[in-house]
Amino acid sequence: MSWELYHQLIWIWILIGFITFIYLLFKKAPFGRHTRPGWGPTIPDAWGWLIMELALIPSFLIPIWQSERAVSPMILLMVGLFMVHYIHRSLFYPLFIHTKGKRMPLLIVGSAILFNGVNGLFFGTWFAHFADYPADWSMDPKFIIGLILFVVGAWINVRSDYQLINLRKGNETGYKIPLGGFFRWVSCPNHFGEMLEWTGYAILTGAFPGLAFAFWTVANVLPPFARSPCLV
Repeated sequence: MSWELYHQLIWIWILIGFITFIYLLFKKAPFGRHTRPGWGPTIPDAWGWLIMELALIPSFLIPIWQSERAVSPMILLMVGLFMVHYIHRSLFYPLFIHTKGKRMPLLIVGSAILFNGVNGLFFGTWFAHFADYPADWSMDPKFIIGLILFVVGAWINVRSDYQLINLRKGNETGYKIPLGGFFRWVSCPNHFGEMLEWTGYAILTGAFPGLAFAFWTVANVLPPFARSPCLV
């Protein structure tokens, strides 16, 4: 794939993300506590999370694995940061969520597979064919600032997610409003942390698909975050 075509496809992807953002400002996606009848077949929530998050990993890794370019230690570090997030999100997070009896529309799972697959492919193609970092990139202020934002955002996201998870005890299924932790300052710190995390990743990689992914993250989580407090 040429850089020109790759660049154009990412701009189209950003435009689709902007349209999605506008839609979600006015419509609630049938997901989580907003799940409702009329959206087709459903599967258990935990299986939905597993399937839709796991879908990104092959689309991300296959282009890198197939590339004939040497993979530098810096690229390995960036790939590792990306993989840590998605291994946790796809293989560990679904094991801990208390969603017994809750279901997710297959339409949402399918759209998330598409979203994750496209983002994974864009990032994998970047690292396989276009990424070229100087030997001193680890000392560049963009890398240092981006890495700090990524780590802090990931910590806020994971800590807040598990605070939400631990609100439910045993077989409880009702919704609760969390208190304490980062919820003292932000209504949905798990979403805030995720936006911060991927903004940091875009900065530390200096990658165009990083900008697109950060934009899509904001487009997906900011509208519901702005409308109401986080519940679990």
